[in-house]
Amino acid sequence: MLNDNIFARVSDFDAMEAELAGIRQHLHANPELSFEEAETARFVAEKLESWGYEVTRNVGGHGVVARLSAGNGKKGIAIRADMDALPISEETGLAYASKSLGRMHACGHDGHTTVLLGAAEYLARTRRFSGTVTLIFQPAEEAGKISGAQAMIADGLFERFPFDAIFGLHNHPGAPEGNILLRSGPM
Repeated sequence: MLNDNIFARVSDFDAMEAELAGIRQHLHANPELSFEEAETARFVAEKLESWGYEVTRNVGGHGVVARLSAGNGKKGIAIRADMDALPISEETGLAYASKSLGRMHACGHDGHTTVLLGAAEYLARTRRFSGTVTLIFQPAEEAGKISGAQAMIADGLFERFPFDAIFGLHNHPGAPEGNILLRSGPM
């Protein structure tokens, strides 16, 4: 039987709700296109460093990789999110709408980055794991065939930051709220 104490609950993030909303709104208002995510990467790296992560910047361009170890476990996992925006003009009228003409987080990458930052803060605060967690903030997911993932891999992502399994994070519009969709194997 699994120990219920190892699982995070939505209520575990209540104290961070306002901060996470602010992070997402900041990212949404300041979108950067593929291969131009310098300020987003700086913002992400500074947050991670403030929570005690060992951070490596400029992996494959503007990629950020953060690592944290706890306990005496020898295994490691990685979680990946993307950071780039799309070349679309925002017309939402939101108070935190894009400040950059012709650039918008229309695909949810501001949310992806925020979710992974929320997980990062939770993991650093609780240390409810044993081993090493590697967080990968990928640039240029929207770039097509020559993507930020390929650039990060070419820059030695897997050799420099070894782990046993990786989980990619992406929203899925249309999926019922509160559900997590999984797929085995490479994707």
